[in-house]
Amino acid sequence: MMTFLLVVAVLVFVVCVAAVLSVRVVQQYESGVVFRLGKVQDPPRGPGLTLLRPVVDRMTKVNRQVMTLSVPAQDCITKDNVSVRVDAVVYFRVVDAVKAAVNVQNYQFAISQLAQTSLRSVIGRAELDDLLSNREKLGAELTDIIDAPSEQPWGVKVERVEVKDVTLPESMKRSMSRQAEAERERRARVISADGEFQASKKLAQAAATMSVDPAALQLRLLQTVAEVAAEKNSTLVMPFPVELLRYLERATNHDVHDLKPGLPTPEPLDEASAPSNGNHPAGSVS
Repeated sequence: MMTFLLVVAVLVFVVCVAAVLSVRVVQQYESGVVFRLGKVQDPPRGPGLTLLRPVVDRMTKVNRQVMTLSVPAQDCITKDNVSVRVDAVVYFRVVDAVKAAVNVQNYQFAISQLAQTSLRSVIGRAELDDLLSNREKLGAELTDIIDAPSEQPWGVKVERVEVKDVTLPESMKRSMSRQAEAERERRARVISADGEFQASKKLAQAAATMSVDPAALQLRLLQTVAEVAAEKNSTLVMPFPVELLRYLERATNHDVHDLKPGLPTPEPLDEASAPSNGNHPAGSVS
């Protein structure tokens, strides 16, 4: 009797253990691939509570979230023969849990190795300027290259690849710094020359306007005098009055307009050849 009770107790214990072991919980972001005596049971189990057959069933959980994989820095040579060190980051997720569990042993390691070889290949076909300025284009090309052999056979979809850092040799950094400095100096000279050209055009227009109206020229002269006088309390001494300068200018313009075109300018007469009008030259004795 005691032996029978012991056997029953052992059987109940085994059944309870088997029941506990046959119950699995699959998370919302997972898929459960069930192998029954080594054969895949399709489709995979969804999230929630699932029951397995004791002893004959084995379940592998596959994460369906977007995963991030950092690609180690690779020493590459660009198309224009510049040695660079480039690292990247890969974003991917599993779209077919059965393929990811059956067709590849470790899909994360496989994606890492594929990303490293693809990165060296793409950098070798690109020039340094494209690598520094068109990283998005290189990332899109890397995404297509890595995704092509991984989505169909492995069930892994590569969402995005981004070039994270580009390390240049010190000599190349110095050369690029000198180039950037020369470019900035060239732009500064062009801007300065353009400003001088525009200023000269404005000055020419102002001179033409002042030549038509002498009062404008006088006002400009007075403004200049005021500006000079206000500079550090300086004093400006005019050797000639402004009215005298204007009188001489009017007299010069009047004499020029009185001259007839085509006739020579009359020469001034000296005292010896001057005509006699009944008066003796100064200093003569009668």
